[in-house]
Amino acid sequence: MFEDEQISEEEVTADELSDLAFGMFTIFSEQRLEADGCRLFEIVESGEDILPKITALYTEFSAEYPLLAESLALFGEPEDILSFYRFGEGIVPTKTTHSYWIQQTAPGVAADACGDEQAGKWLIFLPPADIDDAWIKVRNATVSGELGIGAKVSTFRDSEDSRDDKKVIYVFTGDWADEADVMRVREKLKELGFVDRIGYKRNLDTYAGEYREKGKRVTYYSV
Repeated sequence: MFEDEQISEEEVTADELSDLAFGMFTIFSEQRLEADGCRLFEIVESGEDILPKITALYTEFSAEYPLLAESLALFGEPEDILSFYRFGEGIVPTKTTHSYWIQQTAPGVAADACGDEQAGKWLIFLPPADIDDAWIKVRNATVSGELGIGAKVSTFRDSEDSRDDKKVIYVFTGDWADEADVMRVREKLKELGFVDRIGYKRNLDTYAGEYREKGKRVTYYSV
């Protein structure tokens, strides 16, 4: 999934490295849990005793990625990590300060599918007060297979790239050229309450460094 040697401790601070390790552990846990037919946010929100599951995942992660595990240890033991999840870290946008994004893939979709150059995404910009409820709607519709291949939401972690205090939800489709599917997802978003005009951006434009500038149109669809 990822390699320890890809991360250089000289390039980031200890806190940044521990945040990165926590984010990777969360992704690792989500993938393992989804392979077993459950999802991290569901078992955390259920209130059931999931410490044995988190402990087993922590042990497995530590064995596979020992260098990352050293940084993850700054968060404490498995019960400490579980307390972060129960608080909302990595699950609720306004409660997440150690990761820039929360992500959710649709059932049966590869973890890296949303990053494919052929994919694209609807962009929903919202004020912070509205982002939690909006994310729950999009997340739940994604896991039920009603939207596209995945979604992600910006969190409350400070970012130098932010132009204002608005948050954003990306709703991905697998193929920007499949207009029927792109518009199907847009119609479903309207049903969920996102009725204001929003734009759709192709990943290939993002990777080419095409961003919004005065007089320059970077959205491929706008509905």
